[in-house]
Amino acid sequence: MSFVITTPLYYVNDKPHLGSIYTTIICDSIARYKRLLGEEVVFITGVDEHGLKIQRTANENDIDPQIHCDKISNIFIDNWKEWDITYDKFIRTSSKHHESIVNEFYGRVKKSDDIYMGVQKGWYCVGCEEFKDNPENSSTYKCPIHQKNLEWRNEENLFFRLSKYQSQIEEIINRPTFIEPKERRNEIINFVSKGLKDFSISRTNVSWGISVPGIDKHTFYVWFDALLGYISALNLNTKEHSLRKTINRSWPADIHLIGKDILRFHAVYWPAMLISAGIEVPKKVFGHGFLTREGQKMGKSLGNVLDPKLLLSKYGRDPVRWYLIKDISLGNDGDFQDKRFVDIINNDLANTIGNLLNRTSAMSRKWFENKVPNNVKITETSELASLSKITVDKYINNFNCYKLDSASTDILNLAIKTNLYLNDKQPWILIKQESNIQLVKEIIYDVLESTRIIGLLLLPLLPELSAKIDAQLGFKYKKESPWQNQLKWGLLNQNVELPNPKPIINKLEYE
Repeated sequence: MSFVITTPLYYVNDKPHLGSIYTTIICDSIARYKRLLGEEVVFITGVDEHGLKIQRTANENDIDPQIHCDKISNIFIDNWKEWDITYDKFIRTSSKHHESIVNEFYGRVKKSDDIYMGVQKGWYCVGCEEFKDNPENSSTYKCPIHQKNLEWRNEENLFFRLSKYQSQIEEIINRPTFIEPKERRNEIINFVSKGLKDFSISRTNVSWGISVPGIDKHTFYVWFDALLGYISALNLNTKEHSLRKTINRSWPADIHLIGKDILRFHAVYWPAMLISAGIEVPKKVFGHGFLTREGQKMGKSLGNVLDPKLLLSKYGRDPVRWYLIKDISLGNDGDFQDKRFVDIINNDLANTIGNLLNRTSAMSRKWFENKVPNNVKITETSELASLSKITVDKYINNFNCYKLDSASTDILNLAIKTNLYLNDKQPWILIKQESNIQLVKEIIYDVLESTRIIGLLLLPLLPELSAKIDAQLGFKYKKESPWQNQLKWGLLNQNVELPNPKPIINKLEYE
């Protein structure tokens, strides 16, 4: 079985923002980690291209909706290349392939007698593509997420019998591992406890969507359509397009990583739809928090939107990845602060890890003929060997629990303690006496070996920095050899020539 991880299917009303970069980087790190463990990974991302919001955006720009979708979808694809996102499947919901899966799925749900015609009345947020629950003063009520007035809807729609699945959804959401973090699970449990109501799955005022088979002027509601992208992606670029064979291929998904604002669709509506169609529900839905900037919500009107493209061109991939992964506990809201960003990159990567590598490499070159010390007896019970083993175990445990910030801190703590070890042993003083040569060799080797393991632990998080550490140590990471085996102590080759040390990351300047 494959490990299946998904980002949301991003809405193409605009180009990628920092929030979508954040979600995708987290998924990318988890996917890289799982591949390093030897698992077969299916990393799914893509774009949600239908709905009233897209139709209106295209009309405002006086272009055909498909042309708009092509343009923005290509921007997403280009962005993921620039950020070196290692996705396996990129699904577009405007594709004929996706449409065929939606129609087949609809047929299954209809066969379960879960579809009926009704009238939908209520206040609707076009930005959320969602009806809101009877807000007071509805005519002037703004969506708390999009800060735009709601619109009144009174139209004939097809409905899905969500209420039929009340008890089954209650059982699923009460599983301790289904929704994370715990705060999000509690929110959903509270929502479901009030009683599930049937929801509409078609629209009559939206031409830009997948037509409902056999019913004129009805297109599928964007969420009914988009959620199925996680399944239609599985057999993308294959000859097999049937729903049955698709779900047998890799389903269910191991984790949907999403923003907390779309948790209800993924943790309630989606499982009910799948049960109706006779398909397994995903194993986990993880709702992460929102990103703010300097304590304020980002918005064009405030002029504080962070353009990911500018961040990338100014700082590069790894500094941004480190900040987003390490400084934000997955599940909590995060705040991007310019000064904090610069301080963290300089302290963690340039000073603590980079300086440890450069100064130790320089000492080894100076004292041992430009090489890693030789004739060193490998001792797995040495101070740094023991510390390294503890770190690797904690790191793997944290990564397996999706605590990427804690896994990052594990790496940094190993680097800090290795620096303290080096300062405590003071090899630059010991080397002055001939009788201490062997001891100095052991100290330098152990520090370099600890740094090698730091580099390997960084591999799923900061692939570029990891490769630079590897190269500076004259070590060759072997892709064909199990990654975990290479985390064992004592594998740094002795008597190997070390290249001239140079900074693996440049210090940043705060402007």
